[in-house]
Amino acid sequence: MFDWTERLVQIMAGGFVLAIGVAAALLVVLFVVDRVQTHDAIRRNYPVIGRFRGLFTTLGEFFRQYFFAMDREEMPFNRAQRDWVERASEGKGNTVAFGSTRNIKLVGTNMFVNAAFPPLEEQATAAAPLLIGEGARQPYLARSFFNISGMSYGAISKPAVQALSRGAAKAGIWMNTGEGGLSPYHLEGGCDIVFQIGTAKYGVRDADGHLSDDRLRAIAAHDTVRMFEIKLSQGAKPGKGGILPGAKVTPEIAEVRGLAVGQTSHSPNRHIEVDSWEDLLDMIAHVREVTGKPTGIKLCVGALEEIADFFALIVARGEDSAPDFITLDGGEGGTGAAPMPLMDLVGLSIREALPLVADLRDEFRLRNRIRLVASGKLVGPGDVAWALAAGADFITNARGFMFALGCIQALKCNRNTCPTGITTHDPRLQMGLVVPEKSERVANFATGIVQEVETIAHSVGVSEPRQLQRRHVRLVQPNGTSVPMNILYPEGGGRMFQARAGT
Repeated sequence: MFDWTERLVQIMAGGFVLAIGVAAALLVVLFVVDRVQTHDAIRRNYPVIGRFRGLFTTLGEFFRQYFFAMDREEMPFNRAQRDWVERASEGKGNTVAFGSTRNIKLVGTNMFVNAAFPPLEEQATAAAPLLIGEGARQPYLARSFFNISGMSYGAISKPAVQALSRGAAKAGIWMNTGEGGLSPYHLEGGCDIVFQIGTAKYGVRDADGHLSDDRLRAIAAHDTVRMFEIKLSQGAKPGKGGILPGAKVTPEIAEVRGLAVGQTSHSPNRHIEVDSWEDLLDMIAHVREVTGKPTGIKLCVGALEEIADFFALIVARGEDSAPDFITLDGGEGGTGAAPMPLMDLVGLSIREALPLVADLRDEFRLRNRIRLVASGKLVGPGDVAWALAAGADFITNARGFMFALGCIQALKCNRNTCPTGITTHDPRLQMGLVVPEKSERVANFATGIVQEVETIAHSVGVSEPRQLQRRHVRLVQPNGTSVPMNILYPEGGGRMFQARAGT
């Protein structure tokens, strides 16, 4: 009688021997490859086992994120921040128990001064809409103080743009196109759009790369395009342009950006026709006249003397020459991929730039003419409330909305391998981003931020967020104590700056 048990043992033993042989052969091949190659000294000196160093280095960021890093330790955004966005985007409560994990002794930490007698619930109100570009033919009444910052189609995927557009419409907020042009996916949600004009003029360029009035009018013809933003620089890479390789210029990207299919495009590090503040004011006036819509600028602040010169020129020309808004981007970097020296070392932080520029604007009596929009790592309600108190009229954010879309901070944004489908054009990876689901999360996140900022505003004794002032915020100093922000940045700070500069 045939013994199946004995036969099975023989098969298993044979398979085991075969596996050992294959493994041994593979080790020999890897040994030879590592010994012969000249690129990696560790692998050359320690064949096979030297490969584990690269493996562990690659896996290290994931082990730190999930197992070793404390809630408040990670950069650029820690687990506590990401978890807050996660809960808000899911429409869940954001209450916590047993005390805060925040280290309130870190220098620069902001704390809000609660009032002894805050307004009752029936006395509290929501922030009113705010008009931008009163002198434009079609001024914009912006409904929300919290909106979506610039992320270009191409830098982020089609389903990401679709989800953001639909979510923005549900939440009543605006969406900035970024410098990559206006795609059909921006428009399909029906949200308010801010069209960004980058240095390469994508979407509004002629065949030679110059600004095209006909294309400007075509963009402005869309009712949902509410404003135009001329980008001078961004926090991720101030003073740096970019290259769009021809291989990435598909027929669709070519149509959106105004390029020829397969054409490599260089973004200059500034607008080639703008050599001075005078030229910039001329360009602002031109775009506003052609489109009929509010026109502003975006920049990462460097020297404050230059901003003072800009405001002085506006006063000399007359208030009508002013940009309708200025978006201040922080030097902390943003969603855009950039060289590390620029990301880490160039440009003022939004925490420093915002109150100083707000003071300069007010000193030149332009407060009611120029709206200030703050951008740069302002991802939580405390960050947004601080910005309003510091002098911002609006806040825009990109990475918070990426978290709402499902971003896990894998730091693969520039490699086309984003595991959540947000910054990749790989159809297989984009399948993970389900537009109807993610659009709800986008809307919930925006709504959650606004509600939590209203809660902070009411706790300090004002009825709505735009009434927040610097006296409502205290900032921790190196000695561990806190000082009111209006002491560090008093009204009239612009005059103090000019006196120090000798102007």
